[in-house]
Amino acid sequence: MNNNKKKFHWAWWILIGASLMVGFTRGGLNSAGGLFLPSVTEDLGISMGSLTLYFSIASIVTMIFLPIAGKMIAKYNIRMLLIGAVILQAGSFAMFGFMNSVWGWYLFSIPMSIGAVFLTQMAGPVLINNWFKKNKGLMIGVMMAVSGGFGAVLQPMVGNLIDSEGWRNTYIIIGLLVMAVVIPVVFFTIRMSPKEKGLQPYGADEVNEDTVSNTPVLEKGVSLAVAKKSSALYALIVFFFFITAIGSFAQHVPTFADGLGYDVKFSGNAMAGWMFGALIGALAFGYLTDKIGARNTALFAMVLGLAPVTILITVADNPVMFQIATVIFGFVVASIGTLGPLLTSALFGNKEYGQIYANVALGLAVAGIVALPGYGYIYDLTGSYSSVLYAIAVMFIINIFLIIAAFKGKKKLEQAGHWN
Repeated sequence: MNNNKKKFHWAWWILIGASLMVGFTRGGLNSAGGLFLPSVTEDLGISMGSLTLYFSIASIVTMIFLPIAGKMIAKYNIRMLLIGAVILQAGSFAMFGFMNSVWGWYLFSIPMSIGAVFLTQMAGPVLINNWFKKNKGLMIGVMMAVSGGFGAVLQPMVGNLIDSEGWRNTYIIIGLLVMAVVIPVVFFTIRMSPKEKGLQPYGADEVNEDTVSNTPVLEKGVSLAVAKKSSALYALIVFFFFITAIGSFAQHVPTFADGLGYDVKFSGNAMAGWMFGALIGALAFGYLTDKIGARNTALFAMVLGLAPVTILITVADNPVMFQIATVIFGFVVASIGTLGPLLTSALFGNKEYGQIYANVALGLAVAGIVALPGYGYIYDLTGSYSSVLYAIAVMFIINIFLIIAAFKGKKKLEQAGHWN
């Protein structure tokens, strides 16, 4: 038994693999999309609203495919699913470099978003939930921090590549790079369940070596059927909608900066600051959730979010303050990837976590349908992002009340005897 304790637990390989996977796909591909918008719209003569409509198409596909992805992850070999997902997402991203019409972005956003559902939203939280019982919040925070770290490195790299190689070559280079790295990482590290390695989840109650592979870890929480009748579920879905709508502003930061007279290199550095903030935020939120709970951590994040919005409304023409605002904004928006899964677990437990999370994450998809092109069309109509920033401030305030309402809903579930 003592020898078993000293072994390198496979859960750490899961953390490394999931972190690299999410880092390259979410911190790289997803976050880099906004850097291309000014160059593509100028070169092809496309309006910002029309081009960003492809984000809406991607969000619609995501909304449709989320429940399907949840069932597929539970049913099929997760490594094969994720390898296929990388080919779909990164391959479609590379194909954007060959397009001459906005219809190309509309078309390839479909397979890109199907792949991204698995890679950036579903697989990471499900794997961490399966493999870790100790410091789960910190582990999800580490995974999302790595995503922010990769984003901090890749964003200026993408900005410099667009400046030196053009947007077409940059799409292709980044897409191929992600496939070359993520496919072998997934193949060699990812396993769905500790049972595949004859192990208990990391941090589970100690059992003797003879029973480690067949002693179940009891899961507590509510079923999906019960959750669907709870006000907590719908409060959390709306919270996800607003926090994702807030985070969607990241795709418009380069255009916002461009409108203020900043160049593409500055935009790349600003997005690097955003991703650095996301790195620190992910770690901080994971740690704080383990210490003070998901509810209090989420409330802190929403109050803090009002600070960068105020800066961007009042002194965005100051480059130093602009950079400070993007760092704080990234810190707060890290709550999407970190607090989202942790709030779901805190409110509904782990009994049917994957299925409940797939339903809650619909708020993420709907937000992309509305917010991303909505911000683009507002910019086209007004020539400014001021009204968008005021709307984001209101969303932060509404989210404070939604968090309070969600945990009141959990208390009702407990009082009714459903949380067990």
